[in-house]
Amino acid sequence: MRAALFQSCTGIDPDANATALVAAIEAAAAGGADILFTPEMSGLLDRDRTRAADHLADEAHDRVLARVRDAAAKAGVWVHLGSLALAGERHDGRLVNRSFLIDDAGAIRARYDKIHLFDVDLPTGESWRESSAYAPGSQAVVVDTPWGRMGLTICYDLRFPDLFRTLSDAGATILCVPAAFTVPTGRAHWHVLLRARAIEAGAFVIAAAQAGAHADGRATYGHSLVVDPWGDVLLDMQGENGVGFVDLDMKRVAEVRARVPVLTHRRKIAPATIA
Repeated sequence: MRAALFQSCTGIDPDANATALVAAIEAAAAGGADILFTPEMSGLLDRDRTRAADHLADEAHDRVLARVRDAAAKAGVWVHLGSLALAGERHDGRLVNRSFLIDDAGAIRARYDKIHLFDVDLPTGESWRESSAYAPGSQAVVVDTPWGRMGLTICYDLRFPDLFRTLSDAGATILCVPAAFTVPTGRAHWHVLLRARAIEAGAFVIAAAQAGAHADGRATYGHSLVVDPWGDVLLDMQGENGVGFVDLDMKRVAEVRARVPVLTHRRKIAPATIA
């Protein structure tokens, strides 16, 4: 599989963001990629929720999703659209953070709503409360592709190995982690967590990320990564935005899992007792 990753600095104008996504899809196709991976919140990144609300729609009416699907079909490449913020999907009025796997005919093959929401106060003074606007998903998702079974996650999900175990137990050999990591948490934990998830599952981890100073005032870490099943980093885009490419040998999954067969050694463990 030849994969392309789009590292972006998504802004507050969905039409401009959609244009950048279409250009990335075209660049991926020109570079011979089979599939393009994009970051979390590829359609809109705006911490001003009042301003953002004017641009949000449900899946059927989201113009960024429509343009990406059209571009994927025209270019003949698959797209893992890292995520979009969608409104009107729930009766309680909360938003969802949803990723999409789109095939080379523009059809949606899978959807995943982010399960773990980022509610933290960082030492830098940054405070994030995703749960004040977003509803969590409840269902792990895997999907079959021409290159292997893909497990879908989003950003903060990375810190919860039980989700990744569920995905690899379901046969995932490729784990997707689109993200918009903050700079302090990225510096501390991004590389080590992605490598750990790859090693634990004996799977490829593909993590397209946001990078740079955004129009809404936030800064994101970048370093879109591809990690192989042994934990080796095959691609690190550092802070440079654009489209990067990497070739993946899917036979590597079976080789690593035969070498250290952790999946077959997994055991169900009873709840801990207090001694």
